[in-house]
Amino acid sequence: VMRRNPFGMDICCRKGSRSPLQELYNPTQVSLSNTAILHQVRRDQVTDTCRANSVSSKKRRVLTPNDLKHLVVDEDHEMIYCYVPKVACTNWKRVMMVLTGRGKYSDPMEIPANEAHVSSNLKTLNQYSIPEINHRLKNYMKFLFVREPFERLVSAYRNKFTQKYNTSFHKRYGTKIVRRQRKNATQEALRKGDDVKFEEFVAYLIDPHTQREEPFNEHWQTVYSLCHPCHIHYDLIGKYETLEEDSNYILQLAGVGNYLKFPTYAKSTRTTDEMTTEFFQNISSEHQTQLYEVYKLDFLMFNYSVPSYLKLE
Repeated sequence: VMRRNPFGMDICCRKGSRSPLQELYNPTQVSLSNTAILHQVRRDQVTDTCRANSVSSKKRRVLTPNDLKHLVVDEDHEMIYCYVPKVACTNWKRVMMVLTGRGKYSDPMEIPANEAHVSSNLKTLNQYSIPEINHRLKNYMKFLFVREPFERLVSAYRNKFTQKYNTSFHKRYGTKIVRRQRKNATQEALRKGDDVKFEEFVAYLIDPHTQREEPFNEHWQTVYSLCHPCHIHYDLIGKYETLEEDSNYILQLAGVGNYLKFPTYAKSTRTTDEMTTEFFQNISSEHQTQLYEVYKLDFLMFNYSVPSYLKLE
């Protein structure tokens, strides 16, 4: 099948041309080879962290299909993207819909955000048979995007607990957090759960009861647990801090960089480092230390230093 996209370029079926994986490890363009070195350093960091924490060797558990539901597959360009909420995942899902839509979409930003999160619009790795999964993990270029863990956490809190429209989160998690963490909570707060304080959210995350009860919600689950980087070898680790360059590099490797650019727009509401510092002001050093332990592997694996505002015990 050869389809034309509106840019007059052939968007499909790259058979015969080099795969993104080949282009990454044996670049034909000089501009691509410099960036390749940076990504090699990032890959090594993940490997070293997995080894140092013996995550991969001693208790190497076998991944189940349920572990693969965050891995979005693009058959035409032989790529797999593990999405991490609060790390530009809406825009990346939009881009994946353009790449896999076979000409149905041409501009990522014309896809409504809620449509990007409809699971049937993208195919995930858990929908394949075991041999098909193994074949794709071996032959497709795998990538994910990460962000400073506490900035991502504050972003999730602000989005899910301070916006009035997120009633499903308030009901499901807010009421539980208020019930467990707030002394003398009012009946209304227990019923609505729409005024969770950041301190209460942190207390809920470090509460051993929470960890036993059910897995974290994907918006605050660790990248380590969502994407399994010690079991799946990611070829590219993009960072939120260098989102545009890393994203467009991936699109270049996929051979679509000439007509598909990663959508960028500065959101004025974006969670920043300064904002994160402010949120942590009221967290006790004991709770900060416990919270850091929960996210420690994400800090180490993706080379984020301990934030200067933390008062660790």
